[in-house]
Amino acid sequence: MEWMLLPYRRYAEFTGRSRRKEFWLFQLFQWLVALVVMAVFGRTGYVSSGFFAAAVTDVSGVGGGLLALFRLVSLIPGLALAVRRLHDQDRSGWLLLLILIPLFGWFALLVLMCLDGTRGANRFGSDPKDQNNADVFA
Repeated sequence: MEWMLLPYRRYAEFTGRSRRKEFWLFQLFQWLVALVVMAVFGRTGYVSSGFFAAAVTDVSGVGGGLLALFRLVSLIPGLALAVRRLHDQDRSGWLLLLILIPLFGWFALLVLMCLDGTRGANRFGSDPKDQNNADVFA
């Protein structure tokens, strides 16, 4: 749980580096909160079009407001975490603008977020996996 909440403690910190573990557990936390809100406040329906059918969950009212507020509060920590994740690979945070390229940009960022960071210190700071480094989480 500590790794899921660490980006909120480092709220708008766009400098430094973050591990894959921190990034993906934060993403998991985002999904879990959304699923709980949908389970409690959501209304499930089914949409059918030709051969395809899908279950959809509509969250409106109080649940929709809570989910929107949670996503708004999580926007800055999520962006800062993504920038730090790119810094861990010695890449510029401006690469987040790849998301503006339809389909390819999203896929490219997904791949980048899955790659391991550089070993040792780089231009953005010391290695967050280094157990002897006490200032990573300070």
